[in-house]
Amino acid sequence: MSLLIQLKDEMKNAMRAKDKLRLGVIRMALSAIKQAEIDHNTEATDDNIIAVLTKMVKQRKESIKMFSDGGRDELAAKEAEEVTALEFFLPKPLNDAEIKDLISKAISDTGAASMADMGKVMAELKPLMQGKADMGAVSGQVRAALN
Repeated sequence: MSLLIQLKDEMKNAMRAKDKLRLGVIRMALSAIKQAEIDHNTEATDDNIIAVLTKMVKQRKESIKMFSDGGRDELAAKEAEEVTALEFFLPKPLNDAEIKDLISKAISDTGAASMADMGKVMAELKPLMQGKADMGAVSGQVRAALN
């Protein structure tokens, strides 16, 4: 089942269950997906949807940190609930061992030998890890492996 259909089905389920928070999050996600379709003039694919949802999760995690630092725990809790609702639609995250294996495989496949080849390695890893790992952390691990 495509991710877009799954989102729409879950929206209906949230409406039936009168789950306002989940319904609001799903509507927000569908709106962001539609906006991305319009901005990029493309059809929504599962990869594009995962990219949008990943971006939304990242924004909320940054908000949680800022709210917590500012002493606004009630707002941080609301953002955390939104993150949980969004992560339901994302693929299962990779563990550290799987990430290291994919990095070493990508380095050997691309023949990367120095930092100059980091772009090639990241280009190979991005489609494999999109939505399954924090690409910023992966970038740091690739940098460490190439040094």
